[in-house]
Amino acid sequence: MPYLNRLGTLLINNNRITRINPNIGEFLPNLHTLVLTNNRLVNLVEIDPLASLSKLQFLSLLDNNITKKPNYRLYVIHKLKSVRVLDFKKVRNKERLEARNLFSSKEVEEEAKKESVKTFVPGEVEKASKPVEEKQTPNVSAPTPEQIIAIKAAIVNSQTLEEVARLEQALKSGQLPADLNLLEDNTAQNITKDKDDKTMSDSGDEEHVTNDESTPMEQE
Repeated sequence: MPYLNRLGTLLINNNRITRINPNIGEFLPNLHTLVLTNNRLVNLVEIDPLASLSKLQFLSLLDNNITKKPNYRLYVIHKLKSVRVLDFKKVRNKERLEARNLFSSKEVEEEAKKESVKTFVPGEVEKASKPVEEKQTPNVSAPTPEQIIAIKAAIVNSQTLEEVARLEQALKSGQLPADLNLLEDNTAQNITKDKDDKTMSDSGDEEHVTNDESTPMEQE
């Protein structure tokens, strides 16, 4: 950035900022308000250059992945001691004391930085998210014509809408309900018997008609 001695407020939200110049304080010596909402700052170490802004009082880092890091707020309060309002929340004395105690040594601060820049191995994440046992879908054979007849008969004899819906779903999926197996054979046999009886009855009618038609021929 160019040298802007009189600039006090800088709004650069909704951009793709991933890094901050370590010497930003030299270019913006009087900056007191900085809004970096919705950018691409990821690790705690990336806000360290803001420590060179000695007059910075208002800072927003909302909607950056950095805000999801452990002890993010306490780290910013510890590193940027002039900030009075962070992410539109006032920095309280209790937080300052907590930040001072947490990062009392350089080793703890460095450890926090290392923790925030840890990268993940895709294979490890996949293993962690993978279930212990994968549920196997049982092989279900297509229903026989008799089973389809049994399901249809059960739908006709259903007493509730829930039962009708369940049986219709079974008919579509081809998976018979467990409680239908007990009635399946008898129902299919009865329906098949009814069909056979009807067929025999129809054949008898045809024979009767044929006999009636042949009577005049015999009389001639």
